[in-house]
Amino acid sequence: MDHEKTECQAPPEGPILCINNCGFFGSAATMNMCSKCHKDMMLKQEQAQLAASSLGSIMNGSTSETEKEPVVAADVDIPAISVEPKTISKPFLFGSTSEESGDSKPKDGPKRCSNCNKRVGLTGFNCRCGNLFCAVHRYSDKHDCQFDYRTAAREAIAKANPVVKAEKLDKI
Repeated sequence: MDHEKTECQAPPEGPILCINNCGFFGSAATMNMCSKCHKDMMLKQEQAQLAASSLGSIMNGSTSETEKEPVVAADVDIPAISVEPKTISKPFLFGSTSEESGDSKPKDGPKRCSNCNKRVGLTGFNCRCGNLFCAVHRYSDKHDCQFDYRTAAREAIAKANPVVKAEKLDKI
């Protein structure tokens, strides 16, 4: 009976769902929001305060860091506007070359082995000669590779190990 006189409400039974209806549980410490929604809300408030303070400094004409005035901002919801770049297409000109139209992504056919013309898809092997091969023809002796591995290896060794010559006599 004391409950009815003091008009106290009993604490809710069970967990409370987030007020943003995200499906997670909220708590009274986070204003009945889940931790993620609460963090997002706090981030938006900080961004709004920064925007309001920068707007205030622009309106006052002071751009120096030394002059700081407290700016009071209530819960201001500034929607984030995403700017997407728009492509401007050039009008078709008669007499234009095929190179200009080749700027867009060229249509690639199915990837095939350069030796047997077998479809390789994602499992193709790129050789140093610049061609694509299947699993059978991936080795250089199987596809008559024109790349000179011996010269490439010599150049790599020479680049990694420069010649160091010491002076024959110490200078006095």
